[in-house]
Amino acid sequence: MSLFWRIFALNAVVLGSATALLLWAPVTVSVPVVLTEAVILVGGLAVMLVANAALLRIGLSPLDRLTRLMATVDLLHPGQRLPERGRGETAELIRTFNAMLERLEHERASSSARALFAQEAERRRIAQELHDEVGQSMTAILLALKRAADDAGEPLRGELRQAQEITRESLDEVRRLVRRLRPGVLDDLGLVSALTSLTSEFATHVGLRVVRRFENGLPGLDEQTELVLYRVAQEALTNAARHAEAGQVEVSLRRAGDAVELAVVDDGRGTGAAREGAGMRGMRERALLIGAALDVTSQPQGGTTVRLTVPLLKEQP
Repeated sequence: MSLFWRIFALNAVVLGSATALLLWAPVTVSVPVVLTEAVILVGGLAVMLVANAALLRIGLSPLDRLTRLMATVDLLHPGQRLPERGRGETAELIRTFNAMLERLEHERASSSARALFAQEAERRRIAQELHDEVGQSMTAILLALKRAADDAGEPLRGELRQAQEITRESLDEVRRLVRRLRPGVLDDLGLVSALTSLTSEFATHVGLRVVRRFENGLPGLDEQTELVLYRVAQEALTNAARHAEAGQVEVSLRRAGDAVELAVVDDGRGTGAAREGAGMRGMRERALLIGAALDVTSQPQGGTTVRLTVPLLKEQP
């Protein structure tokens, strides 16, 4: 039954019941209307309105559920659907809305994949230019400063030595930026070595106490999955250092049934009910890219847990 005829039938039931009561009930209307008759008529009208409102509420309840879902749907949390029950226009509207969500999620995943691939390509290009151009130029400056310092006398030699040290520190910073932009160790030695290098760098430069728990014998993962795991760990460590004011972070990587699970747990002040920022949404988009589930929980007493669960493919060993 269409929505129009459903509402028409509900109103017809109410009006038909009121007409039947007027026809067969011992009720009369005087002119002028006496008080008791007015009370009966007003009471009957009130009963009709209440009955009509209740029946309309039942008949339009699928639209209420659809409206609530439309107000809360988030494409970064896929799989939100309404049950398709019944027939008619309402059921067809629900089916159309579910199909629209399916298309939007697919298009969002495709566009996110293109954006992330372009971002990684740009990171690789910038890292290569920093390594080849800036790094080599600063190395040449270091050598020139060393020769000049060897030939110079005091106090110029001390100033040149100081400039040489500043240049060396800047070169180390450039190399650190290159590693963060594109971790070469991830391509050369794999995920565990890359995560070990990442956590060691955070412990050295940020001052975090990092505890590593990496399980032995992890299954092989494709390059894209390893990169997503690395970027999520990198973003979670950055959030713990910059926003959570954490003193210790535990990073674990293990196999959990038919999945690989990365967990980053800090002892900071937690996220509470704060709105997710660009970093968190970026992690969710990366998780969707490989079909993984990202769960971020904040404890009332403090501390945040970022957990990424990556399902294993059948062909993966």
